[in-house]
Order: sequence, then structure tokens, then C-alpha cells
Amino acid sequence: MTAPADWPDTEHRVRTALVRDVPASYVRCLKRPGLLDPLDVTVARRQHLQYVEALDDCGVSVTVVPSEDGVPDAPFIEDTAVILPGRHAVLTRSAVSSRAAEAEGVRSFLERHCAVEVMPAGATLDGGDVLWVGGDLYVGISERTNNSGLAFLERVARLAELTVRPVPIQGALHLKSCCTYLGRGLVLHAKGKVRSEIFRDMRLVCAPEADGANVLPVNGKIIVPAEAPRTRELLEDQGFETLSVPLGEFLKGNGGPTCLSLRIS
Repeated sequence: MTAPADWPDTEHRVRTALVRDVPASYVRCLKRPGLLDPLDVTVARRQHLQYVEALDDCGVSVTVVPSEDGVPDAPFIEDTAVILPGRHAVLTRSAVSSRAAEAEGVRSFLERHCAVEVMPAGATLDGGDVLWVGGDLYVGISERTNNSGLAFLERVARLAELTVRPVPIQGALHLKSCCTYLGRGLVLHAKGKVRSEIFRDMRLVCAPEADGANVLPVNGKIIVPAEAPRTRELLEDQGFETLSVPLGEFLKGNGGPTCLSLRIS
């Protein structure tokens, strides 16, 4: 299906991406509340490979960062950094002690591409709380991101001439758990998670499935969890080209398509 005019927006033009291996300890990752089904590392690794193949299909050069068993949530690499225009990046600090070592494991790889600013002690922020839309960075104030983390990101964002806009969120782990900027003024969202007035002058499209609000637009295509087929159909009806990737083992870990990579334009 023909993609919308002027697609993709600048935010979604990606040259390279960092992803992180699935360690054997992934079975101990922070899971979705109430989850009864066990995690299957073998299936997770297969799904991760399919995700990397989808990025490759989108024309992205992928670098795989090795994981260690001491960092079970390592595949959710997006939380470790925020990459800004002009090759600026913030290495974040996690509010969760079991994830504290993740960012340092990514740092040397990130420094090959960006000038990296390290978030100070006391400030916490997850990359999954940061949504880039034009000249704005919408930042979810969540259990993982505090006001000190917001303030540090705001200082670095000025270097990239971006305005930080805090967004209170309810009933979701991260801001990007409940909304994705698709481009051309369209925001895909989960009903009732974010106040509609936050996104001024934009059109909101409600994802039919709970796991459909987090998708990954990249280089003119959108990676959609195979577990959200009605969302994929909705996006194609809007004129977007989609790639369906099974991500069930990562949905169990409260993740989604954006969580599994750090993308650099």
C-alpha cells in the first residue's frame, strides 16, 4: 500500500541501530504484572532475530551489543539512553536496582556514534519515557523517570534545540507503552492512558489492542507486534506499510518494538 506523502518524518529516519542479545537470565526479567505464563528464552531469541531481520529489511545497519547474565532486562536497550539530533546522547540511570548495570554496558558502543552525557546520581530516566515529535521531546513522568532526570535531559536537549514537555501518565510503564508518533501529525495511542490535549494540533488514532500502541516507525515502514493484528490493519488503512514481527516473549516483559533498539539517524 502506498505510504502517506512526505513519509518518513525526520524522527523516523534511521541509519544504524544498537540491539542487545537475549541472555539466559531473561527468564528473571521484570515481568508484566499478573503474568502467569513462563518466559521462554529460546523463543525470545528467535523473536529477537526476527526483529533484527525486520530492521535490516527497513535498511538499518544493526550492531548487536553482547549481554551478560547479570542484566536480565538487557534486551530492552532503549531504556539505557536517549539519542538526540546532532549526535547528542544521554546515558540514563535506572530507578530499578536490577537494571543499574545496563547503561554502562552500552556506553562504549554508543560513544562510537554520539557525544554522550552521563546522567548524574539521583536522577532517573528510562528511554521508553521519551517521545520525539518535531521540535519537542515529550517525557513521561512515571515510576521510572523522576523530575531530576527530566531536568538533566532538558539541559542536553537544548543543545539539539528541542523543547522538553513533561507528560503525566497513568496505568502504563512508560510513555511509549501507550503512544507512538507515526509521523505527519498522527499519534497512535492506547485509550485512557494519556490526556488527548497533551498532543496539540495532532490527530489521535486509538490502537484496537492493548499491545498495539507501541509500534516502531522506521524508514517508511512500521514494525508492529504480530500479537496486534487489528492495529496493523488500522495502520495499513491509514496508508502505512507495515512489517509484522512476533514479539510475545518481550510483551511478557512489558516491552515492545521500540524497546528493543537504540536508533541513530
